[in-house]
Amino acid sequence: MGKKQWSSLEIILLVLFVLMTIVAITMIVLFVTGEPGVICDDSTDVFVPQCPNISLAERVDCYPDAGASMLGCEQRGCCWAPLDERNVPWCFFPTNHGYTVHSVQSPNSYELHAEMKRMASPSLFGADIQELTLHAEMQTSNRLHFKIYDSKSKRFEVPHEHIRTVKSNPTSPISDTLEITNNPFGLTVRRKENKKVLFDTTMAPLVFADQYIQLSARLPSHNIYGLGEHVHQRYLHDTNWRTWPIFARDAFPNGGTHNLYGHYPFFLCLEDESGKSFGVFLLNSNAMEVTLQPAPAVTYRTIGGILDFYIVFGDTPELVVQEFLELIGRPVIPTYWSLGFQLSRWNYGNLTEVKATVERNRAVDLPYDIQYTDIDYMEDKKDFTYDKVNFQELPQFADYLHEKGQRYILILDPAIATSKRVGGAPYESYDRGEEKSAWVFQSDGKNPLVGEVWPGETVFPDYTSQNCIDWWVDEYERLYQEIKHDALWIDMNEVANFKKGSQNGCVDNKLNYPPYTPKILDEVMYSKTLCMDAKQAWGDHYDVHSLYGYSMVLATDKALKRVFGSNRTLMLTRSSFPGVGKYSGHWLGDNGANWNDIKWAIPGMLEFGLFGIPYIGADICGFFDDSSEELCRRWMQVGAFYPFSRNHNAEGYKPQDPAFYGADSVLLRSSKHYLTIRYTLLPYLYTLFYKAHTTGETVVRPLVHEFYSDSNTWEVDHQFLWGKHLLITPVLDPGTDIIKAYIPDAVWYDYETMERISNRKNHVDMHLPADKLGLHIRGGAILPTQKPEVTTTYSRRNPMGLIVALDDNNQAAGELFWDDGDSRDTVENGNYVHYQFSFVNGNLTLQVTTADYKDPNNLKFENITFLGVPLPPTSVSVTHIPTEGGPAKTTVLPNSSFDHDAAKQVLFLYSLSLTLGESYTIHWEINEELQRFDCYPEGNADETKCKERGCLWKQSTTEGVPWCYYPSDYGYTVTTSNETSSGITLDITRNMKYRSSGRSDSPDVDNLRVQIWYHTSNMLQFKIWDPTNERFEVPVPLSVPSTPDTDESKRLYRVLVSQKPFGIQVIRDSTGTKIWDSTLPGFTFSDMFIQVSTRLSSLFVYGFGETEHPTYKHDLNYHTWGMFSKDQPPGYKMNCYGVHPFYMGLEDTADAHGVLLLNSNAMDVTFQPTPALTYRTLGGILDFYMVLGPTPEMVVQEYTALIGRPVLPAYWSLGFQLCRYGYANDSEIEQLYSEMIAAGMPYDVQYADIDYMERQLDFKLDEVNFPGLPKLVDRMRGEGMRFIFMLDPAISGNETDYPAFDRGIAADVFIKYPSDLGGNIVWGKVWPDLPNVTVNEDLDWDTQVEIYRSYTAFPDFFRTQTATWWKQEIKDFYDKMKFDGLWIDMNEPASFVHGTVGGICLGNPLLENPPYMPPLESKQMGLNHKTLCMNSEQTLTNGKKVSHYDVHNLYGWSHTKPTYDALLEVTGKRGIVVTRSTYPTSGKWAGHWLGDNNSSWDQLYKSIIGMLEFSLFGISYTGADICGFFNKAEYEMCLRWMQLGAFYPYSRNHNGKGNPRQDPVSWDKKFTEASRDVLNIRYTLLPYLYVLMFESHTKGSTVVRPLLHEFVKDKATWDIHTQFLWGPALLISPALGPGVTVVEGYLPNARWYDYHTAKDVNMRATKVNMTTPLNHINLHVRGGYILPWQKPENNTFYSRKNPLGLIVALSDSGTAQGSFFWDDGEGIDTVGRNQYLHTTFSAEGKTLSSAVVHNGLVAADYVNLGLVKVWGAGTVKVTGATLTDYEGLQHSLNVQHNTDTEELIIDATSKAVPLHSSFSIIWRTG
Repeated sequence: MGKKQWSSLEIILLVLFVLMTIVAITMIVLFVTGEPGVICDDSTDVFVPQCPNISLAERVDCYPDAGASMLGCEQRGCCWAPLDERNVPWCFFPTNHGYTVHSVQSPNSYELHAEMKRMASPSLFGADIQELTLHAEMQTSNRLHFKIYDSKSKRFEVPHEHIRTVKSNPTSPISDTLEITNNPFGLTVRRKENKKVLFDTTMAPLVFADQYIQLSARLPSHNIYGLGEHVHQRYLHDTNWRTWPIFARDAFPNGGTHNLYGHYPFFLCLEDESGKSFGVFLLNSNAMEVTLQPAPAVTYRTIGGILDFYIVFGDTPELVVQEFLELIGRPVIPTYWSLGFQLSRWNYGNLTEVKATVERNRAVDLPYDIQYTDIDYMEDKKDFTYDKVNFQELPQFADYLHEKGQRYILILDPAIATSKRVGGAPYESYDRGEEKSAWVFQSDGKNPLVGEVWPGETVFPDYTSQNCIDWWVDEYERLYQEIKHDALWIDMNEVANFKKGSQNGCVDNKLNYPPYTPKILDEVMYSKTLCMDAKQAWGDHYDVHSLYGYSMVLATDKALKRVFGSNRTLMLTRSSFPGVGKYSGHWLGDNGANWNDIKWAIPGMLEFGLFGIPYIGADICGFFDDSSEELCRRWMQVGAFYPFSRNHNAEGYKPQDPAFYGADSVLLRSSKHYLTIRYTLLPYLYTLFYKAHTTGETVVRPLVHEFYSDSNTWEVDHQFLWGKHLLITPVLDPGTDIIKAYIPDAVWYDYETMERISNRKNHVDMHLPADKLGLHIRGGAILPTQKPEVTTTYSRRNPMGLIVALDDNNQAAGELFWDDGDSRDTVENGNYVHYQFSFVNGNLTLQVTTADYKDPNNLKFENITFLGVPLPPTSVSVTHIPTEGGPAKTTVLPNSSFDHDAAKQVLFLYSLSLTLGESYTIHWEINEELQRFDCYPEGNADETKCKERGCLWKQSTTEGVPWCYYPSDYGYTVTTSNETSSGITLDITRNMKYRSSGRSDSPDVDNLRVQIWYHTSNMLQFKIWDPTNERFEVPVPLSVPSTPDTDESKRLYRVLVSQKPFGIQVIRDSTGTKIWDSTLPGFTFSDMFIQVSTRLSSLFVYGFGETEHPTYKHDLNYHTWGMFSKDQPPGYKMNCYGVHPFYMGLEDTADAHGVLLLNSNAMDVTFQPTPALTYRTLGGILDFYMVLGPTPEMVVQEYTALIGRPVLPAYWSLGFQLCRYGYANDSEIEQLYSEMIAAGMPYDVQYADIDYMERQLDFKLDEVNFPGLPKLVDRMRGEGMRFIFMLDPAISGNETDYPAFDRGIAADVFIKYPSDLGGNIVWGKVWPDLPNVTVNEDLDWDTQVEIYRSYTAFPDFFRTQTATWWKQEIKDFYDKMKFDGLWIDMNEPASFVHGTVGGICLGNPLLENPPYMPPLESKQMGLNHKTLCMNSEQTLTNGKKVSHYDVHNLYGWSHTKPTYDALLEVTGKRGIVVTRSTYPTSGKWAGHWLGDNNSSWDQLYKSIIGMLEFSLFGISYTGADICGFFNKAEYEMCLRWMQLGAFYPYSRNHNGKGNPRQDPVSWDKKFTEASRDVLNIRYTLLPYLYVLMFESHTKGSTVVRPLLHEFVKDKATWDIHTQFLWGPALLISPALGPGVTVVEGYLPNARWYDYHTAKDVNMRATKVNMTTPLNHINLHVRGGYILPWQKPENNTFYSRKNPLGLIVALSDSGTAQGSFFWDDGEGIDTVGRNQYLHTTFSAEGKTLSSAVVHNGLVAADYVNLGLVKVWGAGTVKVTGATLTDYEGLQHSLNVQHNTDTEELIIDATSKAVPLHSSFSIIWRTG
């Protein structure tokens, strides 16, 4: 019978049977032995977990190891509830696990003792301890200690050398803080003051097994900081189920969650905005992990030892740190020289290279104190040896450094090689260690554990053994005797081992393989270190592994004391444990040269501040990898403010010491700059270390420690503080110089400019160019300084100084600690000098509190700088208060010893010679000034009324001088003042000596807040408001720079504040000119009347609008101008459409500045010949912005940087445009178009005014008279034309089918009364007619309005839903009829009734007729004349309700952006919006025309003034209605206006209804030809105009430009307004009067060419009579400029296709410069998207060359070079020219040279040379 053959099925079944049998046997064994998964006691009851509804955030993981399943969870007696995410535990603890308390004892009121037993429940990992003891004690009022341990079996406890010495001093009963829950056991820790629960362990059971201990606690907030050592990418912990292992490990700090070098189970928790905080410290050195979860809660899991907790309480985070450091040991004060900059690298290779590094950094005068050598100095990397080949002279190296005041630090690792030395010589250090049995032993306790580190096979010193300590001290002493050095760096002491455990591996036991391994790196306990069963004197390595570095530090401290004796020296360690800071500093390990690591260094430093190691820093520029120049430069900047400031990198990478980058490199200059600042501030930094040593204060400090009540600071970790007072804001990202920074709520001064910044308690965009970081001093600081040197050896010999930065209360305080910088225990021995500095009530006190150290350098305080001093002192005195007693002596300083910078508000005291160790006070006196200003601007004053206001009455014979004027102290007085480098904050109080301001309906605001911000070197802001009652503030966003200019030499202004009466002075630093001086009486701030006056710097003031001004320069002879948006055609002193409270002042020195008052209420300004200016506004606040130029053009650039750069118009919008109000039908438009085409008239844009609408209804086409308009528009657009339609804001409400109104009602977009006034729409009447009426235009206007006009509602464009509604209406309209731009009118807003229909405005009548009425048009009618009721309510974007009274002037502004946004979205093109009503920033979105002007000669020159003013206002696309809107145009006037208007940026001929046509083809042939000729010139120069628009858009430059902007040094230009420039190069001198054939113009000092003849006119800096026949306009091109041009066509669609020509107008020296900008002409944000070409041109020495700055054009937009016209080419005949293209190919070009005109024409057209590639042209003579 043969063998049975098993089938496949049978084999499978047999295998399964065997497997099931094995599993069953295993389960039986586990049940019998009580291993995990079963109940450990003798109970036979089945355990049922109690699983109430525990919130997800509070689940505590019962299965922290891998492999959780329902079965495994149930075996552990836990609750199973899987989810759709893995971070929340699926297996979590029930409520019936843990321990129960069976006895509690209180030996006294400060202690508590409890015994507890384990509840019957399954075990997680076995070996649970059944009985535990709790001992708790209230050690001090701010420190609770409790520990949970096995009282029956001794377990490992950390033998901390300091904690055991800390004494208890309890003052409050423990019952106030700690509460015990018995069943199950839990602890609740409360804050005794308010009983707030801080640490509540009742949320989950205690687990306490032999090798697994777990405790969870609920926390009061998510604001958790600390735990380490890891790389925490943010300082504020993420509580979303993050687990952090803690176990000392040699690992790379690369941003993972793994454990690193140190062991820190300490965290700080900020409870809330009160600042109250607490810290939790678990004194346990075993491997552990800490989980943070969203409850918020913390769970500890440690695998050995006991639970030994300390909880410390503080009223602030800083106090918590101080309590913690009192427990573990306060930090050592590092040696003074160790605060200097340090250089190191791993593997210089040899000492020659080390010295070369030293020398090149010495050669560039880099501040630099310390040089390191890494392990490469050793022989074969063996400790206590040196390489006698490559480092032969190392024993003398320290002396070499000491000769220049530098120091030397070397490294030692713990691992000791077992091998012989070179040549087989004995390695005596190892041999002596063997004799001492100094090593860590294997588990047998006999044989040394052998591993491998840098020198190869090694043993590991056991620093917990006294034998080892003795050996280590002895070896170190021997090393020092051979190699002199100054301090010691210890590394690799986690302890690191390149073998896993040992060279023989590790045996399988519970220490090497515990039941649970925390989530440490590699998840193997002995990975990269020693076996856990290795033996040390303190115990198993399992327990003391994380103490290895700590024990090495303790041993090394003994060695350093042996060698250096009374000298303090320095220790730097990589591995650390709480308490190490008492002896050593630390660096953040082996980081990488990348942008992540530069960021993560800051949280790391902040955490080690918590851990008590303030001497901390990262390897600057990164250890691994090559550092880019940008990264290293930025790292050197921030590293200059690391307490431990060392540049260190690894072998194999390029050098990164600063001098390596070159003596002229930005990196080196920047490094030197900030290291110089560091060295200047070292006395302050040293004092911070003294505070850390004596009180436990942090040195590097997070913002949250100082500004805890501001939740914005809670997660700031890209900025940090030095102590309280120095804010460091580095750049931590590549390719940026704008960073988002947070400025906390304090006064801040820019360290480098000394100016106070304006921002506080907000995020700012801080501009930090390549060589800068942000550095700000907090107001209230007094910082000790010392003149810097290249080493601290030398700087300590230099004079000292102080920086006093005043706070909001005009106070400051600080300290100085000073000793010899090197001796041990100077504090304990009293061998030091200590000062308390204070500035209060105008007195600076330098009070010495300890003076038991005499510095050998006889140091003195020489210079003291005060920041935030607004007024210059008249005298300064110093009083010496002798330390040894005796009379005080006062000395008045000579004037040469002090200087005041009014622009910066900085006071400098020089050459004081105040002896260090003596006490002094400093005091100064300040003068006040007087001025006479109008106290009764209403104009009907008499003596009685005057004196009722508390003013003075005195008649004057001088016209305009006020008879009623303010007394000298009328106004406000400063009560508190705080100045920082970033600005000043003041509180001011009205002088109650006087009556109210005299307007009973406008109560005075007695207390005000003033803030002055120094935004940049050329811009500041000052704001005055009521801090107790919210007042309206203009919701117009400005681009305020986030950080001041950091180069003090570039600061353009100083600021002073007068105390009584309060006033502000702004002084130009370079000239001393006061450009603002409001230190004048009369400042008034009442509810509805605010007045402030300022002196002016000169008689030359320009701006303010929108009002028709008869001159560009203001007449200061007591003229008052009202400002309030109104539908008012231009007229003298009539407030018009827009409001622009901005002026430019020209100083007598030819410098210029600009001032904006950001206020939107009705206002006026009065000029008087003092010269002075008075503002009066009817509400809001005073919010001034000032830009300093210093040139007029720079003023506009800076102003537009603030309010927004002008929009870049579509290219076609630069073409000529036609419009009229009164086209009868579409046939008229079509006929006009045909006539213009037939005449060959350049013409790009046709308009339709409101007559295209059905009954003037927005969005509705008149189908009767304009049925063919959509097709006509399509046809015109198809022929290269563009079309613009008008839209008014008012929407008719009298329609039965009007979607625009219906949808507006549904969306709630219309302006209404407030709800308390009924909440109904405020109805007006504008253009829309009632349905089914025929308008009789023969009736008077008011009657027409009453009987024909419909009720209209006004959209509230502030609302988001209004913008949405408006966009949809525009889109629907576009779908019916295409357009390219939009023209918005009547948006002041205009109404044909006053206030509302019926004329009765509801609400407060004072809003309609305020107590003071500015001199507005029809002011007797009230503010609601021709507009809405002022009581109407509008809603801002943020939901805030405001009255129309406050925002009336913003209506047009609010209307503009939604229109612009809609245009872009609907058309998909850039287009153009033209608006009538404007406000600062409107130019970002729209152009503007000068309104409904008259057909009169005066309007020509007034239009130039208007354009010049709008150039100042940041609206460069502007122009007047050519030939006038109202009235019939006259032939000559219209022709001259066509010539002038051809050079308006916005060139449109527009007239009104009922007047004859005035377009250029409506007159005669001569008119047509003259118009065509001048428009052809315009079109020829459109590329140049487009360049100007680009520069306006990107730089803020003006397009239409007054002559004074280019020739400001020539005072003849200061009052010219009948000529103007296009940019810098084209001068337009039009004929502006009837019968004029000769124009008297001014040619400034430059070379000028007649545009028409190309000839040099050979006249300059003189008035010229220019012949100007009727068909001519005078145009001159300025020498030195290159103007691009194109051959004109009928419209720009075709002209853009032509080659580009150049006019090269040579200067006297034969040079010229220019540029060309080109894009597709209509794309959206082509500049921002880089879709453009920008090319520069230069000419010199008969060579024209181009350079492409940027090319982002697509091929369709390429343009080629055409004719080049060189003007001023000379009289020597040019015979030829050669063009060299971008490929180097040469092309011969044809030339024409007129030696009479000196015009050279070079034709490159045929060569098809593209402008997007560079080229050069050389012309030759002979």
